[in-house]
Amino acid sequence: MLRLRPSFRQAMLAATIFASLPDSAFSATPPSLELHIGSQSLSSALAELSRISHQDILFSEAALGSRTAPALNGKYTFDEALQRLTQNSGLLVSRDVSGAITVKTGGALPKKTPRPVAEKSAPVREEAMVVLGTGQSRQVQTLSRSELHKAAPGTSPLAVLSELPGVNFQSSDPLGAYEWAQQITVRGFFTDQLGYTLDGIPLGNMQYRNNNGLAIGRALETENNGPVTLAQGTGGLGTASTSNLGGTIQFSSIDPTDHYGLDVSGTVGSSNTWRGFVRLNSGILPGGGKFYASYDYQYADKWKGWGQQKQQQLNFKYIQPLGDAVKATTYLDFDDRREDDYLDLSTSLIKRFGYNHDDISNNYKLAEQIARAYQAGQTLPSPYTSPDDTYYRGGGVRQDMVGYEKFDYHLLPHLTGSTTVYGHYDRGPGTWSDPYDPTPANLGGSPLSVSTTEYRMQREGVLTSLAYQRWNHKIEAGFWFENNLFSQAAKLYPLQEGVTPSNFQRFYENPFAVQWQYTFRTHVYQFHLEDSWSITPKLRVNAGFKSLVSSSSVTTAQSANPINASISASNGFLPQVGVLYRFNRHHEIFADFARNMSAYTASASTGPFSTTQAGFSYIHNKLKPETTNTEELGYRFHNDSVQASLTGYYVDFENRLLASSMSSVIVGNQNVLENVGSVTSRGVEAAATWRFFRNWSLYGAWSYNDAHYNDNIKSSDGSILRISGKQVVAAPRNIGNFKLAYDDGTIWGQFGGQYMSRRFYTFLNDSPLPGRVLFNLSAGYRFHRPGILKGLEAQVNVVNLFDKGYISSIGTTGFKNSDPTGAYQTLQAGAPRQVFFTLSKHFF
Repeated sequence: MLRLRPSFRQAMLAATIFASLPDSAFSATPPSLELHIGSQSLSSALAELSRISHQDILFSEAALGSRTAPALNGKYTFDEALQRLTQNSGLLVSRDVSGAITVKTGGALPKKTPRPVAEKSAPVREEAMVVLGTGQSRQVQTLSRSELHKAAPGTSPLAVLSELPGVNFQSSDPLGAYEWAQQITVRGFFTDQLGYTLDGIPLGNMQYRNNNGLAIGRALETENNGPVTLAQGTGGLGTASTSNLGGTIQFSSIDPTDHYGLDVSGTVGSSNTWRGFVRLNSGILPGGGKFYASYDYQYADKWKGWGQQKQQQLNFKYIQPLGDAVKATTYLDFDDRREDDYLDLSTSLIKRFGYNHDDISNNYKLAEQIARAYQAGQTLPSPYTSPDDTYYRGGGVRQDMVGYEKFDYHLLPHLTGSTTVYGHYDRGPGTWSDPYDPTPANLGGSPLSVSTTEYRMQREGVLTSLAYQRWNHKIEAGFWFENNLFSQAAKLYPLQEGVTPSNFQRFYENPFAVQWQYTFRTHVYQFHLEDSWSITPKLRVNAGFKSLVSSSSVTTAQSANPINASISASNGFLPQVGVLYRFNRHHEIFADFARNMSAYTASASTGPFSTTQAGFSYIHNKLKPETTNTEELGYRFHNDSVQASLTGYYVDFENRLLASSMSSVIVGNQNVLENVGSVTSRGVEAAATWRFFRNWSLYGAWSYNDAHYNDNIKSSDGSILRISGKQVVAAPRNIGNFKLAYDDGTIWGQFGGQYMSRRFYTFLNDSPLPGRVLFNLSAGYRFHRPGILKGLEAQVNVVNLFDKGYISSIGTTGFKNSDPTGAYQTLQAGAPRQVFFTLSKHFF
């Protein structure tokens, strides 16, 4: 049962009261937009309207073709502007029950329809499942909302992103939601080297031991996902991230609909999976505002071993016009997630036990026997030879509250802006049944104890920007500030001998030992300035820079090795330049350059503070923050049936940081962080979508990435680790995707597959993991005819269609120089074939 803290309940109560204010509280006039959109291609005009109004408009460049739009100058409501831009175009504009607006071929709009987007019952088929960045001066792709929602409910949007070129996502559960094993690489850059935002607010570095954010699955329910945009190498200058060395992923939430409605869905499937979801849309209220509130509960057994993964979540979003010039958006998220771990495997364990080897949480007695034998120096019960071969149980518990208040405003005819104030509260332990630290006899006497790493985080920040558009220029400036208070502790809790724990994944109290406890504070300041200059109708140049300062400090509450220190990473000039040239309505080329910097991680698990006071003093004045220089050159093509892109890139990754052992009189044998040279990443990405017949499409993508280390590493004993020229760990050299899809608005289906070449989990590349090919299948049926079934949709998803055994995530416990015996446990097995069935219904 989800227990909300008082602040949770108060925030939800305040939002509900705000949503129900009477007519007199707000103007009932629909908000007007001050528009200055010149006559141009219809696709560019719709993109500009979407940016100004902050409403998602889904369309295919191929479907719009060479159509042009008239100029708009003055004040218009969103509906009026959309109607004027698309009138006489022969296109159909519709809004589905979720609020998504789609522009597609298939009919002409009535010239004098006052609300052309209010058609509720028309079937909607979005033309493009992947938009290949047409009109962008950098490599960008966007996954449409409909493509995300064709995955099984509860599937991480990161898993769906893996069909884009250059992206490799892995997890050991079929929905990609198990956070310990969530892993994404882009062009050789790892999870914590990318930037992530939701509606513009930062999600941190998305690693499991996240010290400055949270996973997207805890920030937004999957049913409320809007389009997701990936920039593989060069994220926007205003992106709120201190880790975006290798690209950015921008998630978005859907807006409330204009119409009252209730959406309900239920999912059942393999591994005893079941998920329920409900969302209530208010429609437009008398004061002009609208909101939705939604809730889901999900339960699944692990696909192997014993244990469960459970989550319940609440989302609330409210949009209120404040006169003609201001729009306020309120968003709240509450989440409680509890998951049991899958065992980290080694190649040796897989050879001995197979992919299905896991923990023994169904056999507490055996776990105690293994611990007693190890502590007594005796032979372990067969077939185990080490207490790490298996363990009783482990997992994670997290509770989060995320919220923001955003104001979009039109100050002057050519001046617009926005300000967002956000906050995030998180707490929870990672748990493990520890066979190395027995419970004291007077507290239970078990040879096991519960070892926890406990987290508590409180973030608050503000994002603000102004954009001035005049003549051929659009100039934007923005500022981001964040204050983050993060605490981390390692504690031991007692277990009763011979008594199986009744509730292992929970918040523990009264430890019998505190191994260490630290508090970290981080302040982030970021400023950006950029100009988009349309030199000619065919040529556009984007240029700008950002300045970033991240200052962190640590204080020790309890530790045998206390550390009290501070460190800063700063760079006043991180430039970005992009050029786009359109030859004609079908062909365009782009080129860009960007320099980025990553801040130091403020954590006891990794980063410069994960050492002793002496160790930190040794490295303090020697460390340099990691930086990248990214260059891209690309070509795009689109017509009525084909979208295609081809991009080449070169990335110079400098000042790579690595924890290594330093032996000296001053430091002692301590792991400290060092700059160990550079990495070069270069490659080619190709993607294409072909609408080869009515309602049919074929998508394909291929990427080649040569990411390798440039420098050998000198060890503390003087030996040389010869990794120069070796392939970067976890990064496959080749990735290929295809998807055959059919969608006529009523029946839809998809069959797709992914190829991935071999990977390495050692820096010397002496333990390769073989490549693999996986296939997935999904299909659905939408009911449109009047009657009780109207608004019903049935959907089936099959993951790993041909039931292939394979290794999914690697490096879950880190990477190693060499592993000749295959004993290092840092691998996760992928899920076998899993089937999920979903029924969803829209009411009213």
